[in-house]
Amino acid sequence: MSAQAAPLAPVPSGSTEKAAVLEEIRARRGEFEAQQHVSQDIIQKLQALGVYRAFVPTELGGDALSPSAFCRLIEEISIADGSTGWVASFGVSAAYLAALPVATFREIYGASPDTVFAGGLFPAQVAKPVEGGYLINGRWKYGSGCMGASVIGVGIVVPGGDTGGLPRMAVLPADKVRIEPNWDVMGMVATGSHDLVVENVVVPEDWTFIRGGKPNLDQPIYRYPALALAAQVLAVVGLGVARAALDTFAEQADPRPGITGAPGLANRAYVQSGLAKAEANLRAARAFFYEATDEAWEVLTRGDDLTRQQTGALRLAATNAAHVGAEVTRSAFALAGTPSIMVGHPLLRLLNDATVVAQHAFLGEGTWQSAGQVLLNLPSQPGYP
Repeated sequence: MSAQAAPLAPVPSGSTEKAAVLEEIRARRGEFEAQQHVSQDIIQKLQALGVYRAFVPTELGGDALSPSAFCRLIEEISIADGSTGWVASFGVSAAYLAALPVATFREIYGASPDTVFAGGLFPAQVAKPVEGGYLINGRWKYGSGCMGASVIGVGIVVPGGDTGGLPRMAVLPADKVRIEPNWDVMGMVATGSHDLVVENVVVPEDWTFIRGGKPNLDQPIYRYPALALAAQVLAVVGLGVARAALDTFAEQADPRPGITGAPGLANRAYVQSGLAKAEANLRAARAFFYEATDEAWEVLTRGDDLTRQQTGALRLAATNAAHVGAEVTRSAFALAGTPSIMVGHPLLRLLNDATVVAQHAFLGEGTWQSAGQVLLNLPSQPGYP
């Protein structure tokens, strides 16, 4: 099996080119929503920005970014558009694909460090052992970013296999997967999270791995907890969307009297205090998020292992970021009053996007309980520290 993607000339981080890409994303949000996926030329521009090579080793042409640096990039993209930020967040894939055999990992990213991976884990399908690997058949939900991917993963169950409660994933070239467009949702519309269908494809065993399993590459980024990082890169989308919501509201809050003769939004006391509280809450959640990330990275880069409590802090900070992001966005929507309920109003779109982030399984209500179990040193769910 092989994965091919054309190499792209890099765009320097912080460059005017990056600013131009972000502005183009902002201008084309309507196009992405109408077609239910981010356009391929934008995926290519994200590749050029280094999104998909962020965690690829430098010897394979990658940038080997820190988790914090990558999350800040995704946050920037998400301020421009939440769906594009969500799709870009799958640049994290190299961090957990490091659980593949080294030769397979090198084949994927040796073809191009900018290879775009997407996948759907659930519902995991039984894979039949056959000569040459596993025979894969089935349908998977929520294949976010699949429309722009060259490599796709699907969740499998191998009879008799022991994964410690973690999911196993089979990796295939995108042309072996049929995408069934059925993503009909109220938020994150342009993520293209359609169903993935595989019919009678044999996947070699060395193109499968345990999601969240032990990596086969020994670098700090690959010792960073893969499932925690997967949650973080999604949660930071919520922070970006919330930032966009507060900025949008502040720009549109008119100090002039409204049509009823009441004081303009900007001159209403509850609006002023409400905006201030929302700003403080967002900044606090963001500070906790990056504080936990940077502390974990410092531990790993000096060669030590993370404690369960430190890994738990990463998951808690991610859950908190997603939920605070949704609440802050809801506050901006409510403060804007009646106009924000109109179809096409930017705050309505942002509210829907932020709500979807907080609904993700990695960030949902159940993850609060798991975080509390870690804080109390009690057993937690598989995949949670």
